[in-house]
Amino acid sequence: MTTSTHWKLLQNIAIALIIALAAPLAQAAAAKERVNIIYKAGAKGRIVAALASANGRMVHDFPEVNAVTVELPSKAVKALQRNRNVTFLEKDSTQYAFAISEPSDGDPYFTGQQVPYGIPLVQADVMPLHDSLAGNRTLCVVDSGIDANHPDLAGLQLAGINLSGSGFWYTDEGSHGTHVTGTIAAINNLDTGVVGVMPNQTIDLKIVKVFDASGSTSSSTVAYGMLICGRAGANVISMSLGGPVNSYLQAVIANYLYSRGVLLVAAAGNAGTSATSYPAGLSSVMSVAAVDQDKQWASFSQFNSTVEISGPGVSVLSTVPVGSIVDYLATVAGVDYPALLMEGTPAAVANGNLYDFGLGEALDFGASGMICLIQRGNISFSDKVLNCQNSGGLGAIIYNNVPGPLSGTLGNVITSIPSVGVSDSDGAAMLADAGSAATVDTLNGVVSNYDYDVYDGTSMATPHVSAVAALVWSYFPGCTNVEIRRALDTSAEDLFTAGWDSRTGFGLVQALAAYNYISANPCAN
Repeated sequence: MTTSTHWKLLQNIAIALIIALAAPLAQAAAAKERVNIIYKAGAKGRIVAALASANGRMVHDFPEVNAVTVELPSKAVKALQRNRNVTFLEKDSTQYAFAISEPSDGDPYFTGQQVPYGIPLVQADVMPLHDSLAGNRTLCVVDSGIDANHPDLAGLQLAGINLSGSGFWYTDEGSHGTHVTGTIAAINNLDTGVVGVMPNQTIDLKIVKVFDASGSTSSSTVAYGMLICGRAGANVISMSLGGPVNSYLQAVIANYLYSRGVLLVAAAGNAGTSATSYPAGLSSVMSVAAVDQDKQWASFSQFNSTVEISGPGVSVLSTVPVGSIVDYLATVAGVDYPALLMEGTPAAVANGNLYDFGLGEALDFGASGMICLIQRGNISFSDKVLNCQNSGGLGAIIYNNVPGPLSGTLGNVITSIPSVGVSDSDGAAMLADAGSAATVDTLNGVVSNYDYDVYDGTSMATPHVSAVAALVWSYFPGCTNVEIRRALDTSAEDLFTAGWDSRTGFGLVQALAAYNYISANPCAN
């Protein structure tokens, strides 16, 4: 064999080895999918074997309903679809926490024990007193966890599990679950924070953490959380979450739980459209819309044929994790004013004299080198800030046109100047000092020692309804979930249009009215 022939042979062997080694590496790197599978009774072992041969893994197991969630290479999904032991297969989908805003960057500035408007609005403050409430109902919150050390939540009857992969069930990186739980059960402790619908530490709470700080998770994880609630003996499951895809697996789990006496409650969604969100859209789940303190339908609340009932969901004050709020200031004429960051604003400090930019609807080059003071109204916050920026303004302060602090968003618009919102009264005081030195600082916040915040969303309406359900049920533990649901719907305060409507359902949930209804129309058991 010549040297050149020997060298060529070595080259061919090397190429063959590379190809041989690359094949399994390419297969391992192949795209994987997560799917939910309903299998025939008794066929789980064969499904597990098929999964192993396809280089897949099990994510969630639902033996009660002959279902699993698995992750496997995309090519193997088609083979499973043809497997005679599989009765249904669907791709896993994404679901989200349904609060409109992120935690705001400032305080509501309330002091002492507060009774959020939603508590009397749902009649939770006028229920008859009795001593048999302790421990007779269990409410399960499927959300982002809870800050169990919060001064208004510490001491509650709590247990939980973490499915999120972030922190622990008793920590809350997203704030959403802590806010929801505060509405349900914030403790009635003198001069401390707020009160919930059930503030006397009598409700047994189970916490199932499915969200990390991103506020999103898979529909199968939510379904697994629902099943865990059922295994834990939950009477009511509260889900301030949802997504646009109707998961068959979730429907199977919801029907399974409902048939076994569990009442499921979920948020209708915040898109302000007629689209249906799930699991709220399932017949075995109560879909909750949002109203404000004047009992007016919230424009962000989704409306459709599945909306069943309403709860307070606009500017709801409740608990948030300790240390999660950061205070920012806007300074005018040497006076510091509390300010809320416009969501999406860059972190920066701007100094200049204050300029009255009116409603900010057009360019005004008098603002060049100045801080724009802008009144809320007519056009979007982002357009106001852009008009200031394009006029040469260095920073923007937008003040409210109704009582209270202003929390706003720039959406997906990118701006280069810092912008904040302030209250109507603070804006008026600033306006009187137009021309004075001003500072907008979105960079140097200070962690607040005030652990409460105001959120909007059907997420906030949902815990009002789920807590009222548990509260009323505690008086009549012999009632079924179907009977409690009927009582809540029948006794709801009719809103919007007469009778049921697609925006508010049967109306605003009413605790005392439901109690009176069952007293007059006893449950069968």
